[in-house]
Amino acid sequence: MSAVPMSPPVSYQARDLLGSAARGLLEAYATPDPGRRYATAHLAALRAAAAVLAARAHPVRQGRIRSVWALLPVVAPQMQEWAAFFAASATKRAAADAGLPVVSQREADDLVRDTESFLVQVAVVIGVDQQSVLPNEF
Repeated sequence: MSAVPMSPPVSYQARDLLGSAARGLLEAYATPDPGRRYATAHLAALRAAAAVLAARAHPVRQGRIRSVWALLPVVAPQMQEWAAFFAASATKRAAADAGLPVVSQREADDLVRDTESFLVQVAVVIGVDQQSVLPNEF
């Protein structure tokens, strides 16, 4: 009888970050203001990306600071498109977070849905069970 290799346990920090991302996504869903909704959904995606880094990254001393979106494809190459997508929307998130009217309701709703898809993918990548966070009718 051969032993089935077990994957390493997922760290508490990674699980906590993913849980925080899910709570942030629910907050975004419940927020009526498009700018706040967009910014809150983007922040949830940042927390989910941080969960991947917490689960997979190994500390490396480098002279310059890199964004989560630059590091994500290094530790999880299959998430390169997601990293590019969220990196491209970071400037708009910052403007929305500052209260500028830069996003429509549709853009905010789309980002909430995209963030949920991202969270599900993150759960797969780090090896935890993750159910859909948003109500089915959204």
